[in-house]
Amino acid sequence: MHLEVDGKKQIMTGGIMEKLRIGLLFGGCSVEHDVSLVSATSILGALDRERYEISLIGVDQAGGWHLIDAAELEAIPGATLANVLEQPGVFLPATSGKAALRPDSLEASTSASGDAHQLDVIFPIIHGRGGEDGALQGLLESADVPYVGSGVLSSAAQMDKDFAKRLLAQAGISVTPWLTFSAADLDREGIPAAAERAETEIGLPAYVKPANSGSSIGIMCANDMPELVAAIADARRYDRKVLVEASVDGREVEVAVLGNDVPEASVVGEIRATQAFYDYEAKYADGGTELIIPSDLDPDLADTIRVMAVEAYRALGAEGMARVDFLVDRETHQIYVNELNSLPGFTSVSMYPKLWEATGLPYPRLLDRLIELAIERHAFRAKLETRPPASDAPSGN
Repeated sequence: MHLEVDGKKQIMTGGIMEKLRIGLLFGGCSVEHDVSLVSATSILGALDRERYEISLIGVDQAGGWHLIDAAELEAIPGATLANVLEQPGVFLPATSGKAALRPDSLEASTSASGDAHQLDVIFPIIHGRGGEDGALQGLLESADVPYVGSGVLSSAAQMDKDFAKRLLAQAGISVTPWLTFSAADLDREGIPAAAERAETEIGLPAYVKPANSGSSIGIMCANDMPELVAAIADARRYDRKVLVEASVDGREVEVAVLGNDVPEASVVGEIRATQAFYDYEAKYADGGTELIIPSDLDPDLADTIRVMAVEAYRALGAEGMARVDFLVDRETHQIYVNELNSLPGFTSVSMYPKLWEATGLPYPRLLDRLIELAIERHAFRAKLETRPPASDAPSGN
């Protein structure tokens, strides 16, 4: 099996419009592996089969890549995306400006089957580390592959909550007060001493988070010192940096942003969780959390939030899509950007597609637009000069 990516758009062949060839890339090595499979299942069900020919690229938790056509998988009774991970392994080398997924067995890779399997766009929906932190995006950039979502730098910045807060604050966008501890800090100070410093500088209650994690994994609310110590120790299991953030008695609202150079904001949605905060179970296990779309916030306040969402999107250089999460103080109405998510969940209960649905962009058309944006960005970058002008070329002396 041989897969090449050439970035071509739909073309006419014999008067017939060829389908765009989409590679749906999912799974991954992070703790959000299972969430990715659920998101990918929803996307697969919503992609227009009249417009797209879909290949499924699954990444197992050991980092192995596996490939099968969607039509082949769907012909297997009872098969799910988890079955993709049982397919023969492939790997992705960069070759002459193209990407090629090839079997990882020498015998298979030297066979001349002739059934080249080309793709036009990669749709990555790998959540968490290795999928939305710039690593995967760097691989796809090196292979010159059009792909959905933000680029390397923006993906990394959005994923790292510490860097994101620094950049947002530098741009004059309000964020909640925070303190960051590196692994070296915690080794040097000790977790109890670090917790004491956080209590002094941030106060309690406080939220403790791994700097690079999503789906609320590793996040805890600490109400006293023993809980703060335990929360820091737990968050350290997931990342080398730990954030301690000031708690805000606020309403949790979110905005979906879509676009490249001219991003647009959806209506504002609100999360009303039955538990202390919107954790992993509330997001994906449907534990009674209520999603209010659109939010019943004051219209002027909602408009301000939408404007801030686009400002935050631009401040972090986002492209394609992002979900921007806010906290709105219940008393003062002060608005804080909590974080940006470059590859938000696309499950049946996820806010990003629901927000666009309420704004007038149905799920299938949202996927169409994301694919269009990926192609537009790739086409623009392909026009950029990659060589210096002749007058600036080194003389060799």
